[in-house]
Parts: sequence; C-alpha cells; structure tokens
Amino acid sequence: MKWKPGILIVIIFSIACNSFAQKNNIVYWLTTGDSSVVFKQQKPLVFSSAKTVTIIHVDDSKTYQSIDGFGFALTQGSALALQKMKAEKRSQLLKELFNTDGDHIGVSYIRLSIASSDLNEKVFSYDDLPDGETDTAMNKFDLGPDKKDVIPMMKEILTIAPSIKILGSPWSPPAWMKTNHDTRGGRLIPSYYHAYAKYLVKYISGMKAQGINIDAITVQNEPLHPGNNPSLLLTAPEEAEFVKNHLGPMFEEAYIKTKILIYDHNADRPDYPISILDDPAAKKYIDGSAFHLYGGKIDALTDVHDAHPDRNIYFTEQMVVQFGRNNNPGEFRFSIADPVTDLFIGATRNWSRNVLEWNLAANSQFTPFTDRGGCDMCQGAVSIDGDSVTRNVGYYAMAHASKFVRPGSVRIATNETGAVHNVAFKTPDGKIVLIVSNNSKQQQTFTIQYKNKAATTTLSAGSVATYTWN
Repeated sequence: MKWKPGILIVIIFSIACNSFAQKNNIVYWLTTGDSSVVFKQQKPLVFSSAKTVTIIHVDDSKTYQSIDGFGFALTQGSALALQKMKAEKRSQLLKELFNTDGDHIGVSYIRLSIASSDLNEKVFSYDDLPDGETDTAMNKFDLGPDKKDVIPMMKEILTIAPSIKILGSPWSPPAWMKTNHDTRGGRLIPSYYHAYAKYLVKYISGMKAQGINIDAITVQNEPLHPGNNPSLLLTAPEEAEFVKNHLGPMFEEAYIKTKILIYDHNADRPDYPISILDDPAAKKYIDGSAFHLYGGKIDALTDVHDAHPDRNIYFTEQMVVQFGRNNNPGEFRFSIADPVTDLFIGATRNWSRNVLEWNLAANSQFTPFTDRGGCDMCQGAVSIDGDSVTRNVGYYAMAHASKFVRPGSVRIATNETGAVHNVAFKTPDGKIVLIVSNNSKQQQTFTIQYKNKAATTTLSAGSVATYTWN
C-alpha cells in the first residue's frame, strides 16, 4: 500500500497531538469523604497556566528517600478468612490486591508475625516446651502452626507478586526464655539472649526453605506494651544489648542479609531508637527504626531521621477502621482523609520507606483473637465472610498509594499548603504521582504546579485523590 503525503501528514499530526495531550493531562483517582465515590478514575485534568491562591509546587529536582512498598499484615486471621473462600474467588481477590492492572491495587509489602500475634486462634512459639525444659540449641524448632495457614497463603501471594517485600515481627519469645514463663508480658532472660538470636536465625532460614524470603525483621513488636497476649517488655538498653552482642553478630556469622529494624512501636518515644543508634556497636548491625502511630505525632519520625540520617525509617503498623479516630464501633464513619493524611502522606513526608496497615483481612466479627489482650476490634482492609468480600476504608486508603507509588519510587519535593495535605513521588518509569487529602470540613480549591504547567481542581471535604502524569 502506498501512503499519500497528505495522509502521512495527518497521521503524524494526530500522533503528535495525542502525545502532547498525554503529557498535558493529569490522570486521577478519587475517593470522596461521603463514600459516594470510592477509588474511581475521573475525567483527566489538563495542564494550563491558570492558578489559584493555594498552589502545590511539585519539584522533581529535589529527592528524598526511596520507597520499598505499601501493604498489610498477613495475620492468621487474614489467612484463615482467605482459605475459607472458594479457590476461584480467592484467586480473584488476591489478584485484585496484588496486581496493578485495571482496578487492581498493587499491594507490594507484607508483614508476618514471627510465631503468633494477638490475631491468632491461640498463642504459640516455634519452640514450645513442657514446664522446666529448655532448648538453647533450637533442636525442637518448628514453624508448626504457620505451615497450615499463613505459609500456604504467603506462597499463593508470591505466585502473583514474586518480588513482594516481607517483614517479620515477633510478639514474644518462647515462654521458657522469659522471666514470668508466660506468653504475655515478662522480660527476656539475659542468659537466653543467644538462644533467642538463634531462634530468629532459624525462622529466617526456615522460611527461606519454604520459598519465602524475609527482607527485614523487627526485634520486638511494641516492646513497651507488655499487655497483649503474646507480648514482651524489652527496654531500649536491653534491645541494644541483644542486637550488638547476639543478633547482629549471629546474622553476620550466618551470612544473613535480612535487615534488622529496631523499636517497632509508637511515635511518642523517639528517644528509644535514638538511644540504641547512639551506640556505634549496635548501630552497625541496624538498617533502621520502625514505628506505629497509636501514640505520638508522625513528625517524630523526622526527629529520628535527623539524629541518624544514615539509617532508614519504616512505618510498620496502624489499624485503619471505619469508626473514627477513637476506634469506637459506636462512632461509625468512612473517614478516608484521616489515614491518608496521617500515614501515606504523614509517614512518607517524614522519611518512611513504607506504610503497613494492620491488617489485610478479617471476618465481620474480627475473629480470631487471643485471650488476655488480643484485639477484638481489628477490622481488616477487607472483611471476608465465606465468599462475600467487603472493601473497607483501609483498602481504599492503601489503594491511593500502593497502585501508583511502586517500589523504587523516590519521594520528591512539594510544599505544605495548610489547606490540603500532600506528598509526591517519581516512579521508576518516570511518572509523577501526587497524593492529596482534604481532611478539613470545607471544599478546597488548589492548583498543581509542575515546572511551567499548572492545573486547578477541587476536593470536597474529607476527600482524597491521587494524581499522576508523565
């Protein structure tokens, strides 16, 4: 076929116009505060020269931390709820959660409990013994109960997302290692520090044998909260001693590359990780510090970063539920702007490389949970009853980050406007992603400014949007 010159000109012009339009369009996804729109792609915005008083300046010439990913804890409760689904329905849901095409949300990070958490049917460790017995050589170590639910479900997730990052966190050592010989509370007996380090090494090697690579572990979940079942009180000096003289050297000797993260508790005690990092003998083994936000303010993460800018920051747990800030089931509301502002914007603006919610899935009764302090109101990002799936606010909050800000993305500079909260990233494929939340009680109009281009838009009260462009 011969092309006529006129046709060629039209085709070339059309392609050029299309390319120009794509470069000048902002694709965005919206969730409104009244939940009338939940994570839906909207008509694109067009860059122009118009501006408003409120301007978000996006500057990709200034870069900050890289992003490892966004995701959830896969608890035993999550695994059981998924296992009870028909295989076809479960496969569809897992693809929705872990793929990125279409409306799938691209979860890229998973947290596992090392042995049981408080969202298990019963408490166990990987080396439980009769009273009076010990096993310092870890000869009786066995991943045991996790082989029935968490490990099979993790393997199924890995078939969909083989490069997903995985964090392990212990709630308690075996009871025979503790001062009170109980799964709840107590302290780790110093003479068992070496045995407990070996226990954690066994966990990492055991999971690797199952085809599950543990990218990082925290030394202890919520070390200053011994009231859960299971739990452990571990002070900062104790954690420093354990890392520098036992866990760190044992990882080094065994050629284990799994990252060691300290603290793993609320933002109200930045002194805890700072004091450990102030010890050079401990610091050399530590990749970074991990945080929750049930207490304190999110900008405390920057205090830790500023004290030790050569170590990383992680955000490893927050329950996101549909009943408001006080977690009161009697105060039901959708409230997407709060978790997006506090976590996905707040944590990343304060140097976190990830954001993890607690937890992936639960049934509508929030079971299972342990006795003597297990969480009886921990709503999953999805509620699963049989094959029925309800997507909760935690799911939509996650989607606004996980789908677009892929692992390897880098946070870039934006200004804080006061009217709307925001954070921006540049992805590995060169796209710009801007997450904006309006947790005020009024509609907000603002301009997105990028280089010499601007686009003006509005967000209704309590709404969240993610904007992307090339």
